Amino acid sequence: MNETNINETVETIEEKTEAPAIPEQPQEQGEEIQKGLSENAKEWIKDILIAIVVAFLVLQFIKPTIVQEHSMENTLKPNDYLFISKQSYRLFGDPQRGDIIVFHSVLTTAEGAEKLLVKRIIALPGDTICITGGVVYVNGEPQDEPYTKDGYTGTEMEEVTVPEGQLFCMGDNRQNSRDSRDPLIGFVDEDDVLGKAVLRLFPFSKFGGLYD
Repeated sequence: MNETNINETVETIEEKTEAPAIPEQPQEQGEEIQKGLSENAKEWIKDILIAIVVAFLVLQFIKPTIVQEHSMENTLKPNDYLFISKQSYRLFGDPQRGDIIVFHSVLTTAEGAEKLLVKRIIALPGDTICITGGVVYVNGEPQDEPYTKDGYTGTEMEEVTVPEGQLFCMGDNRQNSRDSRDPLIGFVDEDDVLGKAVLRLFPFSKFGGLYD
C-alpha cells in the first residue's frame, strides 16, 4: 500500500470515530425550569404564611389549658386537656352561673410564675350568696349542685353581695379548693377572666363539651 492510500485510510477512520456533538440545552428549557422552581418557592412561602396567620387567629380565640390540680373534681381531673374560649364573653354574652372559667390570680407556682385557676361561677354581680349547713344559697334560694364532688359545701359563710364587675367562683371539689371563699382570692374581677372552658380534648374517652 502506498503512502497516499495509507493517509486516505487514516483520514477515513478518524472521520468514522469522531465523537458525536452534544446538543446544547435550549435556553428556553432552562428558563422554564427556573420559572417552575420559583413558582414552587412562592407556593411554599404562601402556605407557610397562611399557616402562621391561621395559628395566630386561632390563638386569639382559643387557649389550650391543662388542668393541674384536684379542685374541680369530679368534673375535671388533673391532666385533662381543655380548650378555653378567650372571646366567649366578648362575642356571645355575659358570664352565667355554672360556667367553668379560667382566670388570673395572685397565687404563684413553686417556680414563682402566676397561677391560673379553673373554677365554676356560682354567683354573678348583684347576687347575694351565703353558705350554711353545707348548702349554697344564691339570692335566698338553695342551689342544686349535682356537679360537686361530695354533694355539699363544708364552709359557713355569711351572706354577701357580689360587687358589680365581679364574680363569686368555687371549685367543684369544695373540700379541696382555694376559691372565692378564701380572702386571698375573694371575688374574681371580670377583667381577670381569661376565658370560658368549652371543650375537653383529652382524655379521649371524655372528649366533648363540658355542659349538659
